[in-house]
Parts: sequence; C-alpha cells; structure tokens
Amino acid sequence: MSITIYGIKNCSTMKKAFDWLNERGVAYRFHDYKKGGIDAETLQRWCDRAGREALINTRGTTWRKLDEHRRAVATDAAAIALMAEHPSLIRRPVVELPDGSLLLGFDPTRFEAALAPSGGGA
Repeated sequence: MSITIYGIKNCSTMKKAFDWLNERGVAYRFHDYKKGGIDAETLQRWCDRAGREALINTRGTTWRKLDEHRRAVATDAAAIALMAEHPSLIRRPVVELPDGSLLLGFDPTRFEAALAPSGGGA
C-alpha cells in the first residue's frame, strides 16, 4: 500500500507519524505544504471527505493569531482559501490512503487499523 502523508516536516506530531510509519515499513510519499503549498482541489476533496471543521487546527498559534473575522469560516470556499493561505492551519498529519479515505492527526490505534497489513481504510 502506498500512501501520501501531508504536513510540515518539523512538526512534533509529524515526527511521531513518520517514526510510526518507518518502524512498520509502511511506504509513503511526503508532501510538505510549507514548501510545496497545497492546492484548492486537494483541500476541496478533503473538505468533502472529512469536513472543514475536522481539517482546521483551532488549537495552534496560527489560528489564534487570526482576527475574529478571518476565523469565521462559514463556507468550504472560505476555509479552503484560509488553509491555502496559511497551510499551518491544516491539522497534521493528513494521510490520504489509496481509496481516498483520510486519517487526520496522529492516533496510533487508527493508524494500526488503517495501515496494518490486515487493516483497511478509515
């Protein structure tokens, strides 16, 4: 199984996810959206799959630094524009599985269920 993991390389949660994947020999492609950006089509696909509320990290400093008006993302289009402008707002990691399903955030139990040889998409 080949997966794509999206995030920011120096994030501590990403490091946990990388360690987990490497320890289990899970093949993956990494997309660093600090360096490579993230396109609106991918963000729309994720919003369709998981919902914008699940994608936006409201605990991080980037979110807290935004003024109240910017944080009032009432539509997918507004959320996508905000995440494209500030990729550090996107919850990390986002793992996209071959079937299109997503794992949001690092949870070893969910990773095991989705990525172990007998596991399926989550």
